Parts: sequence; structure tokens; C-alpha cells
Amino acid sequence: MSHADDHEGTRRDFLYYATAGAGVVAAGAVAWPLVNQMNPSADVQALSSIRVDVSGVDEGTQLTVKWLGKPVFIRRRTQEEIEEANAVDVDTLPDPNARNANLDDDAPATDANRALPPAEGAEVANPEEWLVMMGVCTHLGCVPLGNAGDFGGWFCPCHGSHYDTAGRIRKGPAPENLPVPVAAFDGADTIVLG
Repeated sequence: MSHADDHEGTRRDFLYYATAGAGVVAAGAVAWPLVNQMNPSADVQALSSIRVDVSGVDEGTQLTVKWLGKPVFIRRRTQEEIEEANAVDVDTLPDPNARNANLDDDAPATDANRALPPAEGAEVANPEEWLVMMGVCTHLGCVPLGNAGDFGGWFCPCHGSHYDTAGRIRKGPAPENLPVPVAAFDGADTIVLG
């Protein structure tokens, strides 16, 4: 092998690598717009987290807000509603899982696991008074009515699903409890969803 052949091989290798590199760059330039168009739009990203002022929500009432295109029930429960929810044996529920995005998937559906904990350091009379849930029936996606049904919680009139005061399914065709979204207090009067 002569010195010229060795030099020619190096030039050929360089051309292969340069062509392959240009091909990768060109493929990336073509693929990026296709991948980027699957990202959420700016209006959806703006709504991915919202702040809700709950200072005007009285005990025994609920506020419904729209988040990610769905209703969210924010209820400030009475002591009686909390006691009713705590009196239920979790093992008798059709869905024994909490369905709380803030907890592990296998957390039991106790009232404490469904309620929103108070803000850190806040002094509250009852730490389980706030309940935040997606307001969409887990059967076919209808919106349940509050303060209704056989268990004093929510009732879906479309197909007859009854939820208790902790949003747990108790009777009817719904397979799961109303889901609890990612939520937390930011101060004493503001709940952040998302």
C-alpha cells in the first residue's frame, strides 16, 4: 500500500462522515416541526396550573371552577359531613382506592386520603374540611349534582351514581371514586390546581 492510498482512504472516510452528519442534520430539520406540533399550545400551558381564591367559600358550600376544560368541585365541608365520611368502612366501598393524584396509587379511600391537607403551619379547626375533586362522573363523564343522592354528597342523574361526602362511589354504575387532582394550599386562602 502506498502513501497515496492511505491518504485517499482518509479523504474517503472524511466524506462518509461528513455526508452522514449532513444527513442527520437534514433529518432532524425535517422531523422537528412534526414533533414540535404535538406540544401543547400556549393557551393550554397557561391553564395547566391555576390559583383559586377560596376565602369566600363558607362551610357547607362548594365552589366549581373550570380547569383543563373540566369542572373541579372545591367543597368546604361541615363537621357533620366529615364525620359521615369517616364513619364509612373503606372495605365496603365499591372502589377502595383514594384516587388522589397527590398520593400513591394504592392509598386507601379514607376520608383523610381524599381531603386536601391545610397549608403548612396553618391553624385550622378541622384538617379534613377541604375536598377538591374533578367534577366528572367516572361512569360516562356527566357532571354530578352536589348535596344530592342517597349519601349526601353528589348524585349523577344521568345514570344514577351516588357519591358520599368524600366523593367516593357508593351506589350506581360508576366504577371509581371522583378523582382528586394535583392540588395544594398556597397560604390560607388560595388553592393551586396543577
